[in-house]
This record gives sequence, structure tokens and C-alpha cells, in this order.
Amino acid sequence: MQETWQNYIDGAWTDGGAGWIDVTDPATGTRIARHALADAADVDRAVQAARRVHLSGDLTAMRPIERGRMVQAMGRYLLDHKDDIARVLTLEQGKPLWESQIEIEGAALYFEYYGNQASTVEGRSIPLGAGYADFTEYEPFGVSAQIIPWNYPVEMTARSLSAALATGNACVIKSPELTPLTNAWFARAAEAAGFPKGTVNVICGLGRDAGAALAGHRDVNQIVFTGSVPTGIAIATAAARNVVPCVLELGGKSAAIVHEDADLDAFETDIRWGIYFNAGQVCSAMSRVIVHESRHDELVERAASIARSLSVGPGAERPDFGANMGAMVSDAQRDRAEAMVARATQAGARAAAGGRRLNQPGAFLEPTVLSGVTPDMEIATTEVFGPVLSVLPFATEDQAIEIANGTDYGLVGGVFTRDLDRATRAARRLRAGQVFVNEWYAGGVETPFGGYGKSGYGREKGREALWNYVQTKNIAIKLG
Repeated sequence: MQETWQNYIDGAWTDGGAGWIDVTDPATGTRIARHALADAADVDRAVQAARRVHLSGDLTAMRPIERGRMVQAMGRYLLDHKDDIARVLTLEQGKPLWESQIEIEGAALYFEYYGNQASTVEGRSIPLGAGYADFTEYEPFGVSAQIIPWNYPVEMTARSLSAALATGNACVIKSPELTPLTNAWFARAAEAAGFPKGTVNVICGLGRDAGAALAGHRDVNQIVFTGSVPTGIAIATAAARNVVPCVLELGGKSAAIVHEDADLDAFETDIRWGIYFNAGQVCSAMSRVIVHESRHDELVERAASIARSLSVGPGAERPDFGANMGAMVSDAQRDRAEAMVARATQAGARAAAGGRRLNQPGAFLEPTVLSGVTPDMEIATTEVFGPVLSVLPFATEDQAIEIANGTDYGLVGGVFTRDLDRATRAARRLRAGQVFVNEWYAGGVETPFGGYGKSGYGREKGREALWNYVQTKNIAIKLG
């Protein structure tokens, strides 16, 4: 493990004006490295480097297909260094090594997909009669500021960076202070792909310092943020002062509605992936199951059996795909989740499995299943961001929809039934940006993703994401 890590600004590795921050392995509580911290002056240098590249026209002068090939080359670079990146990702974030490898493969897929899309961002001709030629063009915003979450630092960076570069933007990435190390490979990938220096800048800084300076910078033209609702509101407020558009992918309290005819054998797989992957630290996690009362007890027991079957421990000791789970990202995050479970049991919920920290060093929480949860409880309305599943019963279809829609969030939802008519009705009534039918996390990089309500606005993934990074120009020509 490299001991010290620097910021990457205008093609050069550099220390930060705000000193250093320790990076800790959440599985052991030990320091693994230190990273340079950027201050407002570092942020300004990064923004100005990106702005210079944008104003030079170097990115937009390329044929889009050429730019797309460079974007794809970045994805191949990640795959070529997958083992090294995965090892560092597991040490800084806590997830099992095999989960880290899946994350890097997913990140590479974004570069492949958006690299292919670069030459498809086309304007249109608008007929205005014989005396005019009128058409539209899409232009990049210019400087895209991207504030990255700690739960998937590689995949979430790839998601926004690939689309921004494919459309010709220059980027400033603020990596998360808890998991900043792996973002270094994006700088190296951009260099290897041949992008002009200043196209990709990577800085680590505290949210109140570097994050605030970036969100409020007058030369930033577009902002992408994934994270909590309060921070999203702060970023949107700062951006509004400069009239800068944002893409906000915020929290979720997503629900799966499980009807009496659902295949519970298959649903066990959805429980495994929906709430215990990455120790539940997933914005679109299946944190609530709303199950028909006739199958409630059976589902609770199945879920509890899955939770108890998982081997929990250091991610570095779990290299193989299987029934295991790593640490949460920090003691503070673990303590918050554990406290929410304790308050839920005090309010009348029952821990069918788990609910406590492990009696060993590290930020570990037992995979947890809560029954006896009512829709008004905190645990049913507030995002835990941990391996905690709440199970709630319902009697009628209308009641299930009401419970599912009964939060401020609206990120994803799910319906599990053999009745396609019922599934379609529910999908149309669920207040969510994406609805899964009979498989949680169905879809992929090709499918748009984003929220309703306090889950944010704008869309990531799919072709829809490209329009976040361009603005429409209309050109009207009076013919002689």
C-alpha cells in the first residue's frame, strides 16, 4: 500500500493546501494511508484547468467517435489494473474483495457504454419554410463538477465521468474523504487514454471546505452529486446562486411489495443482493419488504435464515464470491445503524436476526431482519444505509402501495408476483424513478436511474444521462 496519495490537478500530482487526512481500514480500525486535502485554492486551480481545456475547444474539435474511443480506453485501463484497484478499494471501503472486483468491472462498463454513445448525440433539422434553414446542436456545458459518494467510489465516479467526457466536458472530481484512494486510477486512465492535461482533475477534500468551494464556484457549469439529502440541498442551494444545473442522486427507502403468489425461493436471492450487498450501503437498497399477511411469517423466517447464513468479517479475507459480507465504511456509520435498530426494537419491532455489532475490532454490524415494523416507525421511513431489512405486512393491494409510497423518498421500488396485470398496475402507481418486477436490481448501465421527491432529480445511466451534460443550441439561418 502506497503511504501517501496526492491530488491530481492540471496533469500533475500535488499536495493540498489543507494538509492531510488519514485513510482507515474499517475492518481493522488501522490507518492504511494518508491523502492530501484540497483547500479552496486547490479547487480553483482544478476548475481553471478544466475551464482552460473547455475554452481551448480541444475536446469538441475531435470527431465524437474519436473521443468515444478514448473514453473506452479508460475503461480498459481499469480492467487492466483491476486487481490492484480492488485490493485498495477493499482496504479503504470494507467490502469483500470479490465485491470490489465486481464494482471495477461495472465501472469499466460505463466507459464502454458511453464511449459507444459519443457519436450518437445528434441535433435535428427544424422545417421553417423555404426561406430558412434551422437546426439544433448539443454543446457540452464545459466544466462538470462531480462530488462522489464513499459507498461506490469507483463505480459512481465512472458513471458520471464517462458520460461527461463522452459529451466533451472537462471534469473536476471531488473524491470522498472516507474512500479517496481509488479515484487516483481515473487520473492515470485519462493520461493513458491521451486526454489533454486538465481534462480530468481529482481532488480530495472535506465537504465543508473543498466540496462547498466546488459547488459554489462561479466557473463550474454543471454539478453531479450522489449522497445524502441534507448535503444535496446544500449543493443545490450553492449552485442556484450561480444558476448552475445539478444532477442529484440522493437517498432512498425503497420497498419491495411481495404478493401472496410470489416465488419466495427466488426472492431469497433478491434479499441477499437487495439489502446485504455492500453491507446495505446502497442508495437503492431493498430496505423494506411489504409482504402479504398470508406469507409474512414465512418470509421473515426465510430472511432471517439468509441473514444468519452470511459470514461477516474483513473483506480482504473474503476474496471469493459467496455468502459473506464485509465491514461498514466506518464506526460512525455502524453506530448510527445500530442505534436505529435499537430505537426500532424499543418502539415495538422485533429483531428476527442480527441487530448488534460484532464483538471484534472493525465497523461490523450483524445482517439484520426486523419484523413487527409499522409504517410510522423511524426505521420504516428513514434511510439506514446499512444491512437492516424491515418487514411490514399488508392486506390489500391499495394498502401495499400506500405503505410503499409513504416516505419522502422515491428512488426505486419492486413488485413480486406471478400476475403481470397486478405488477403493471403497481409499477405505474409506485412513486419511484425505477421499478423492478420479480428481480431486484434488474437493468444495467443502459437503463435510466434517478429519483422522485427527496431522492433527487435528473437521471444517471442510459441515454437519458447524456442530456445532463449538454445544452441545446438552436441555429436559425435566413436564406437569400
